[in-house]
Amino acid sequence: MAELINGKELAEKIQAEIAIKVNELKEKDIHPGLVVLLVGENPASQVYVRNKERSAKTIGIYSKVERYAQTISEADLLAEIEKYNQDPRFHGILVQLPLPEHIDEEKVLLAIDPKKDVDGFHPMNLGRLLAGNPDKIPCTPYGIMKMFEAYDIDLSGKRAVVIGRSNIVGKPMAQLMLMADATVTIAHSKTKQLPELAKEADILVVAIGRGHFVTKEFIKPGAVVIDVGMNRDENGKLIGDVKFDEVEPLASYITPVPKGVGPMTITMLMYQTVMAAEAGE
Repeated sequence: MAELINGKELAEKIQAEIAIKVNELKEKDIHPGLVVLLVGENPASQVYVRNKERSAKTIGIYSKVERYAQTISEADLLAEIEKYNQDPRFHGILVQLPLPEHIDEEKVLLAIDPKKDVDGFHPMNLGRLLAGNPDKIPCTPYGIMKMFEAYDIDLSGKRAVVIGRSNIVGKPMAQLMLMADATVTIAHSKTKQLPELAKEADILVVAIGRGHFVTKEFIKPGAVVIDVGMNRDENGKLIGDVKFDEVEPLASYITPVPKGVGPMTITMLMYQTVMAAEAGE
């Protein structure tokens, strides 16, 4: 039976620590501020933004959500980003992805001041991470590293496999584990003999975006399994990329969905906003 990595509990603990930090900063007349730009009516994005608002309020971060019509032009959105780049009340700017098809995501991410890029997706911040000198780190991998730390999971010398190669999770996750002295393989949907490869992993991070994709055939007994997936099954129930009931008896540690990685992602977003405020950025 695996030990459950309770992301919700850990997130609450870290958020309580961040709240203390926010109060200390406010005593020095520094008020951490975060603005979230939300384009269109994507239901999943609406939920994420609501959760971010709630966390910011709990921690004491000044938070603002700007909602724009699906039809906003790319030029207008870029102008809005520039407005917040110049606004000293906001230390963090977050553009909720995905964006409508007529807007170039890369242009939008490039437009955010790297110092205010609390999501860690700006090419400059991804480049710093790759160079082993990170500043702002993508929040989901950062949150997972905090989980390893909290549960005393040592990565040094371990075989790690990441299934998924996105800039948001897969690639930065691999780099962070590499910096913690793991030996890392990045796999994806086109990897041949994927179950056999995954079965070599002491640490398996799954971020492929397919419900219940990883079954017991992928798991080495005693492996640490981190499930980043957020999918809906045919009944609308939230499920991960890992078939939890099958995998859990084999693993040593496992994250549930929900209450696993998700709460940690939001927590690291708040943490990086507060750090940016403290740095006077």
